[in-house]
Amino acid sequence: MSPAPADVDAAPASTTGRTARGALVLLVTAGVVAVWLLGRALTLSGGDLHLSGGYLLVGELDPVVSPGVLLALLVAVAGVLWGPALARRLPWRWLLAGSAGGAAGWSVALALNGGWSRLAEPMASKHEYVADVGRVGGLGAFVDTFVDSVPVDSADPWVTHVAGHPPGALLAFVLLERIGLGGPGWAAVLCIAGGALAVPAVLVTVRAVADETAARAVAPFAVLFPGAVWVATSADAFFAGVLAWGVALLALAAARGPSRAGYLRAAAAGLLLGLSLFLSFGLTAAGLLALAVVLVGRDRLDWGGTVRLLAVAAAGVLLVFVVFTVQGYWWFEGIAVDAQRVRDGAAYDDRAAQYPWFLAGNVAAGAVAAGPAVVAGLAGLRGRLRWLPVAALAGMAVSDLSGLVLGETERIWLPFLVWLLPATATLPPASQRFWLSLSAALAIVVEVVVRTPW
Repeated sequence: MSPAPADVDAAPASTTGRTARGALVLLVTAGVVAVWLLGRALTLSGGDLHLSGGYLLVGELDPVVSPGVLLALLVAVAGVLWGPALARRLPWRWLLAGSAGGAAGWSVALALNGGWSRLAEPMASKHEYVADVGRVGGLGAFVDTFVDSVPVDSADPWVTHVAGHPPGALLAFVLLERIGLGGPGWAAVLCIAGGALAVPAVLVTVRAVADETAARAVAPFAVLFPGAVWVATSADAFFAGVLAWGVALLALAAARGPSRAGYLRAAAAGLLLGLSLFLSFGLTAAGLLALAVVLVGRDRLDWGGTVRLLAVAAAGVLLVFVVFTVQGYWWFEGIAVDAQRVRDGAAYDDRAAQYPWFLAGNVAAGAVAAGPAVVAGLAGLRGRLRWLPVAALAGMAVSDLSGLVLGETERIWLPFLVWLLPATATLPPASQRFWLSLSAALAIVVEVVVRTPW
């Protein structure tokens, strides 16, 4: 195991460091509470935030404690007690596999507070992708005519989530059905697997950008990620996995430098990043992450190598665009029609009237999903590693200011939130269990108290 370089070493356990971390966590906590109270006041005065009875997160406060919560408690205790030690000692490949398995287990354990049926229930909603899978005939015709059914006043409009995304999102579930894995259950498996596989992708990227010690420090926090509440089961978790591996392959390409292997990884990264743009329009801002993992390695690449690497990745993205365009779907038309569908939606006018609140509410919901360990880690960011959370925060800011994302960011921002996890590498080793405990406890409290539809 290589020692951590000075610019990414864990923050020293000094009084100043503890004060900064504590102050930031308290400040963010106060902000979240203030936004919740304001959301409650707006609702009680007649406003409608369309958050299914919630005042910040989607879902009303309705505590439900079942025997299933014991599994989440056991996973949390095991992760807190043994996670940091295992992360330090496991062989690298075993750590990657174990982190994916642990993340999947954590998200499933949380969901089981509502029973086994809870895992597939979200994907069986009339608003989700599975509801429209049966409408798709020939794939070419589907892509060609997809945009015709996006407007809310079209003859046979797509359901809410299908209409709100490019055709690649529904296409993923259609292909799943056509290989014999149809229905809400398998759709849930795809989403959980995508969210879990985002974890090793983040670790691979941290290792490429900083070093292995930093990646190992992040691992237990990535497994006990509070956002796992929305990994089981939300399609945004699947999107997060696709995007994360696109970023990871590009980071590996940059670390490898100009070489055949590097260019092959950059091309593969471009294909995944291109696919992510046809899964969710919101992932356009994730281009900042792609740029960050290449530009942060400028000390390993000259400008010529940097430009060539980005050009190869861009060619991969362009190839995906060409395939969809040839099939009849023009992405730029799609995003314009989708934006109009959002504005024509039943909830838009009410939410738009509260736009200033949603600017803060989006951030507060994202902070809950990120958890206290991430917030504390952000107080100590420095060195090359800081650019991953910075790029993710910038992407979320673009989303927040777009005016089209009004609420539900605890799930919508999952593809960005996982890139805040590298901030936990700055936490002192002696305090890891404390911050892990807080993060796990937050996830369990949200799962027990909030009746989230995902």
